[in-house]
Amino acid sequence: MNADKLAALVTAYGGLYLVALIIFAETGLFVGFFLPGDSLLFVTGLMIANSLSPFDSNALNLPFWIALISFAGVVGNSVGYWFGNKTGHLIYERKDTWLFKKKHIKDAHDFYEKKGGGAIILARFLPIVRTFAPIVAGVVDMDRKKFFLYNVIGSLLWVSSMVLAGFFLGEIPWVKHNFEKIVIGLVVVTTAPVLFKMFFGKKKPGVDTAL
Repeated sequence: MNADKLAALVTAYGGLYLVALIIFAETGLFVGFFLPGDSLLFVTGLMIANSLSPFDSNALNLPFWIALISFAGVVGNSVGYWFGNKTGHLIYERKDTWLFKKKHIKDAHDFYEKKGGGAIILARFLPIVRTFAPIVAGVVDMDRKKFFLYNVIGSLLWVSSMVLAGFFLGEIPWVKHNFEKIVIGLVVVTTAPVLFKMFFGKKKPGVDTAL
């Protein structure tokens, strides 16, 4: 599927408002961890470059969509934080299902412990981890004001970088011609480290994997 077809598909099902909804789901709901946020944001930049709606100038159109989608990401993380804060003890008691794995929570917890508050920002750029990091922040009762600050900064950096990359690179002939390969490359680069740790990471003998 080339860039034009993918953009047309997104437009047919709600346009960039659908993108905002998907970003919300990926950054705050258990069921959103598998969504392709990075590549979708890149496509968003490409779509903005080829459409002036709802404004007649990209000087207004570009910041409008970046702000709206970033807001969706902030709300998504806030929902995840709230959920983790209110139901943390229940999360540990849940059994693994196809959509929920305790290992995802543990990976996000370990990442959070290693990186501290900055994990909320860094997690935005890591598939799967970005879904569960705000939940873990809620579970460990991270300071709300501190979380909100990192939440806003992380969402703005993630959305802006990916959308702007698509916006400025999307009209280059080589990029348009190899769009599908670029999207696949983005997914592989951003997902591979997490998947490698999930499936090939070695557990230390005798160590309890529960949080």
